[in-house]
Amino acid sequence: MEESMQMQRVGEVIEASTTEFVAQCYELYQSPPLGSLVKTRDLLVELYGIVYNTTTTSLEPGRRPIARGKDEASEEEIYRSSPQLLELLRSESSALVVGHNQGDKLHHYLPPKPARIHGFVYLCPSEEVKEFSQSFNFLTILINTHLPVSQDELIAACLRQMSQAYEDRYAFLVAAGKELAVLLGGEFNQLKAILERIRQ
Repeated sequence: MEESMQMQRVGEVIEASTTEFVAQCYELYQSPPLGSLVKTRDLLVELYGIVYNTTTTSLEPGRRPIARGKDEASEEEIYRSSPQLLELLRSESSALVVGHNQGDKLHHYLPPKPARIHGFVYLCPSEEVKEFSQSFNFLTILINTHLPVSQDELIAACLRQMSQAYEDRYAFLVAAGKELAVLLGGEFNQLKAILERIRQ
C-alpha cells in the first residue's frame, strides 16, 4: 500500500461499526480538523469517513485529569514539569462512514463491513478529497444521520475542508450549496444556516 505510506497517518481504529469508526490519535491534540475526510482499510476495501467529533480524555476510564497549573507560568510548563501527562491522556477522533472504494470504484454509500480494529487511519490528501467530492451523494448521509454534534456545523465544516482542495473554492462551494438546496427542500432555515457557515 505504497500510496497510503505517503499519506499522513493520524491514528488507528480502536472502535468500529457499520456507520462509523473511532481512531486513537498517535499524538496528543493532533487530531484531524472537524469535517476532514479520512480513510482506513478493511482488506481490499478502503473506507472513507468525515471527522465529526474529537475528545481528549484520561487513558483510565472514570479517572478525570486534575488541575495542575496553579504555580506554572504557562500551559507548556505544566507538560514540562509533568511529562508523564502525555502518557496518561489520549485524543480520539470519531468519523462517520460516508463511502468506500472497492475494486477501484468509488461508492458514496456504506461499505459491506465495518473498519478493522487497529487499522491505520490517514488524512486524505487534496487529490483524493477532490476525487471523492466530485459527487455530493455523501451529503445525504450527513443530512440523514443523528450525531452528538450539530448537523449544520458538521456539513459546513466538511464543505469548508473539502473546498481547500480546489483552486476555485468559491465554485465548489456554490455547487455544494445548489446540491444542498435540492436535498433540504423546504428546510430554508437549515439551508440558510449552513450557507452562512461555509462563507469565508
